[in-house]
Amino acid sequence: MGVPSRQASNAIIYLTYGAFLATGVFIAWRLRNQSKNEYLSSNRTQKGVPLALNFIASALGSGVLFAYPEIATICGIQGLVVYALSSSLPLLVFGLLGPILRRKCPEGFVLTEWTRQRYGVVTALFLSTCTLITLFLYMVAELSALQQIVNVMTGLNGLPAVIVECVVTTIYTSIGGFRVSFITDNIQGAMVVGLIILGAITVGVETHINRSLIDQSGFLNSSLLGWQLVYILPVAILTNDFFISGFWLRTFASRSDKDLWIGVVIATVAVTIILTLVGSTGLLAAWSGAWPLSSSDEGYLAFFLLLNQLPAWVIGIVLVIVVSLSTAAFDSFQSAMVSTGSNDLFRNKLNLWWIRACVVLIIFPVVVVALKSPDILQIYLISDLVSAALVPVLVIGLSDRCYWWRGFDVTVGGLGGIFTIFLFGLVYYNGDMKAAGNLILLEGGLYANDWSAFGTFVAAPVGGLLWGFGAFCLRITVQYIMARVKGHRFDAFDRPAPVPPSFYTGRNGGVNENEREDAVEDTAGSKLDGKFF
Repeated sequence: MGVPSRQASNAIIYLTYGAFLATGVFIAWRLRNQSKNEYLSSNRTQKGVPLALNFIASALGSGVLFAYPEIATICGIQGLVVYALSSSLPLLVFGLLGPILRRKCPEGFVLTEWTRQRYGVVTALFLSTCTLITLFLYMVAELSALQQIVNVMTGLNGLPAVIVECVVTTIYTSIGGFRVSFITDNIQGAMVVGLIILGAITVGVETHINRSLIDQSGFLNSSLLGWQLVYILPVAILTNDFFISGFWLRTFASRSDKDLWIGVVIATVAVTIILTLVGSTGLLAAWSGAWPLSSSDEGYLAFFLLLNQLPAWVIGIVLVIVVSLSTAAFDSFQSAMVSTGSNDLFRNKLNLWWIRACVVLIIFPVVVVALKSPDILQIYLISDLVSAALVPVLVIGLSDRCYWWRGFDVTVGGLGGIFTIFLFGLVYYNGDMKAAGNLILLEGGLYANDWSAFGTFVAAPVGGLLWGFGAFCLRITVQYIMARVKGHRFDAFDRPAPVPPSFYTGRNGGVNENEREDAVEDTAGSKLDGKFF
């Protein structure tokens, strides 16, 4: 095995960043005169294949090099297949729900805008807070993963790479907004696919398997945790994808429903293959002896232990893949956070230069937290639990038959689902309040050899639904009593008046390009706020 020299490693990393910076700035400069609406979104402009590359780039990140090989060393092939499918198949949900949301909220570009229209300001801000925190955590996790990968693969300090990545993405994202992120993701997504194929071939050729270790590892057998993950991972990842506004920006950017379906189907297949290939390095590391089977706490390093047995040029290819994955994911989170914050907190009324300043300011707290190198899986799990509690009660309002569902029910349900995790912990740990509180943060991890994680992901959505319907019954009862006391008509079950098409299209039946930015600001106002009670 040969590790690239420090000079070679630095050259590979920073020349790749330099290429992305030059490309991003060139594209952003050409887009410098775009309107605020074009800066924040690209509704109905993109075809299927570019969408697919964007979904691929947004769904991956450098953290996959830790998480998927680790699950292979814990649950073998069963866990790996479940994790890969659980990560890729939820992308199809955007093809299913995207057309519905675009009909219900034509000028929106994030889920929170539909939430405001359907459930009112309070619920929209609740979801927006969860979304922004999730994006912040994902940005932290991405930088933390990058820092650790650079250190493990090259022996270099990962801090300079983190800082350079932040500078590179901030420069072109602040100039070009979402559109430059979309275009660069096309390039990065195509690069990742090509490099993954090349990397898979080289790893397959250069790795030598000790066949006696295959049966000894037990990775071909099923396990209790593997079966638990069949439920846990789909619930966690599917619901959490609702909080990733970068996916919704790309959903609304599709030119047609057909293009959207083409994009998500191609992306689903590609992501499944890529994650399976990446995760299989955990199996290869164990079967080649690179990762000792007796080791129980270093599975997250399996990919890098396998690389230690390969030639230096293979590590060079992987370094380019890491930089591409990380940059593509990070600029997607960055642009998504800016677009979401501008829409939800400032109703798209901030001057474009203030929005660009926000892109820069967001980076500082992200870097500070990321440098503490937190547990990446722990970051994801916290967000997963919140989404598992909130999303089931949120999506009820997508059905026209559930017009009686209100923002109060959603908010109470989401908070109640989180509280139900604590109640489950009290029962599971025989009244130990500290252990029950720690269960909300899943400090015991996802791969514990008990039923705590499984029970937690059952308690969150089921508890959320129970609290939500309890809030519904309470609200209806109070509204009925108030109507009788005040002599008003009880109208809680009346269908809301339909939104007039002129609200979106303008009085004269259309919005031209020069008026589009003003139209977005109009639709972002309180005229279309839904009902909280």
